[in-house]
Amino acid sequence: MTNHRSPIFELSDTYITQSAALSPMGSTYLGIPGQDHLLDDFSIAGAAKNADLVRATLVKLKALTPIDEIDRISKAVMIERLESGLELHDSQESHILWNVLTSPPSNIRQIFEMMAHKSDADFKNIAARLNAVEAAHKSWISTISEMAMQEKGKGIGKTTPQRQVRGVIAQLNGYANGGYSNFAKSVDPESRYPDVHAAAKNAEASAAATAKYLESEYLPIANPIDAFGADRYAKWARYFTGAKLDLKATYDWGVANLAEINKRMWEIAPLIKPGAKTLREVADHLDHDPKYIIKGKDAIIKKLKDFTEAAVKQMDGTHFTIDDRIKFCDARIAPEGSASAPYYQSPSEDLSRPGTTWLPALGKDEFNWWHLASTWYHEAVPGHHLQCATVALEQARLSRFQRTEAWCSGYGEGWALYAERFMNELGAFDEPGIEMGYLSAQALRAARIVVDIGMHLGYQDFDGNVWNAQSGKALLSNQALLDDAHSTSEIDRYLGWPGQAISYKVGERVWMKTREDAKARLGANFDLKKYHSYALAMGPMGLDPFEAEMANWDGN
Repeated sequence: MTNHRSPIFELSDTYITQSAALSPMGSTYLGIPGQDHLLDDFSIAGAAKNADLVRATLVKLKALTPIDEIDRISKAVMIERLESGLELHDSQESHILWNVLTSPPSNIRQIFEMMAHKSDADFKNIAARLNAVEAAHKSWISTISEMAMQEKGKGIGKTTPQRQVRGVIAQLNGYANGGYSNFAKSVDPESRYPDVHAAAKNAEASAAATAKYLESEYLPIANPIDAFGADRYAKWARYFTGAKLDLKATYDWGVANLAEINKRMWEIAPLIKPGAKTLREVADHLDHDPKYIIKGKDAIIKKLKDFTEAAVKQMDGTHFTIDDRIKFCDARIAPEGSASAPYYQSPSEDLSRPGTTWLPALGKDEFNWWHLASTWYHEAVPGHHLQCATVALEQARLSRFQRTEAWCSGYGEGWALYAERFMNELGAFDEPGIEMGYLSAQALRAARIVVDIGMHLGYQDFDGNVWNAQSGKALLSNQALLDDAHSTSEIDRYLGWPGQAISYKVGERVWMKTREDAKARLGANFDLKKYHSYALAMGPMGLDPFEAEMANWDGN
């Protein structure tokens, strides 16, 4: 039996064990064996079981008294995150919101990438889980169908906007047209396990049937309106940032920050393309500059791995203390139908599965390094990998809940964007093309605040019209230097995931504020490496409690 440091830590452990038992996919993510042959139940009844567990856990948790400061923080973080998630369940927001970035179909497809594929037992699990895709899809369909029937008398049920439905249909069609078979071939190229390949075909058939349902039955009744409105938006913004924001003030700050970044972009533009009339011209020039083009998937993956290894060597012992167990971070090409932007997946609890960065190929075999450099500092080291893998190591300080379930986008994405800024402070982007990549990434995050809040709350764009998909795309193209495909993807993301996109810049602002406040408060006693170590070891939490905790840091 595990010897817990306190009843709060014991309850945290119990909750994660019980929660994982209700989520086979969550078990796989955590590295807990025994359910790798199953998929989650996405029905309303399935969600209710988890909500009941959350309520029971909250009652027990609130009755416990912390034994020390570590306990106090652990309890506060667990209460805030559990209550935030429960609010979304009780309001049915978690049933209604699904989008091109996250949905049961895409989560189902991605979980297979995290499965072991070495032993006969592993392949038996894969085949069984592939055959379980149909039931999982049907359980999800039952939920969205029931939501769609609610409030029908008021004109429209509780449905996802049509834009998101079309995006998920496209993803499902991708899964149906080889998405699962390609996975089977990747883990079993010699077809030693025919059951796996047959099951992949079954999963594809289910994906096709689910896409057909969405297109023929759900899309016609789906919400034609993209914007969520102030009340719904505020709820999601609180969830993603862990902060109570003045949304109009945040919007105005985003406008000013974007202008500041664009000013610097114009300062270096002549160094890249003299005489350029627009920043878009500069980006097009960089896109076609041979010195930034990396040809082939093998070549880009090698580049990313070497880049991360070099970052580890540069950071370790100077600005961070990096444990030997987390110095490796993998890089892989993302599976078909995944998000269009790079992303990171944390290591398993026991570190047997390493942290992994994923690069979507999007059908390309050439990659532009000028804008990937800052992105990989964001995703790997000193960004998400250093952050998330450090959390996995902090078993004495952080409860199991804090290590596995307390993720808050404002804290997490804020750190990763701070990591990009920090590397800029160290001179990593002194080469003009690479700096333009960094600045375009910064501009994107500032533009997200403007467009995300602007569209959902109906603010006026820079031409005096209400922010919409068209004006948002134009801003992303002209001032954040995104190509058409990525700007379209970004708009779909904001409209389907309200409040998440603002968490990057909002979070970075808080990270910078806590650092500069600590410098001013501690003076000569301020040590940057200690600041990084303390802040990361405290683990994820909402931005408001994070700022409050860091205000009490004594510098040790």
